[in-house]
Amino acid sequence: MVDLILSRETVITLAIIGGVFSMIVSWCRKNGKASEPVIKSMNKFSYVCMSVSIFLFIAAGLFGKG
Repeated sequence: MVDLILSRETVITLAIIGGVFSMIVSWCRKNGKASEPVIKSMNKFSYVCMSVSIFLFIAAGLFGKG
């Protein structure tokens, strides 16, 4: 289970999901396609995904996985 969590694929997938949501937030904010509470929630989700990805990247390096 730890190998799956610390795998390169998991880290990259979380980073991509966070980046895509961040781009969607920017687009929605620019074009007024979503309400402010929805935009804030999506923005928090994108930062959580990217932060977890960074944490797992560091953990994988420390534990020699990936």
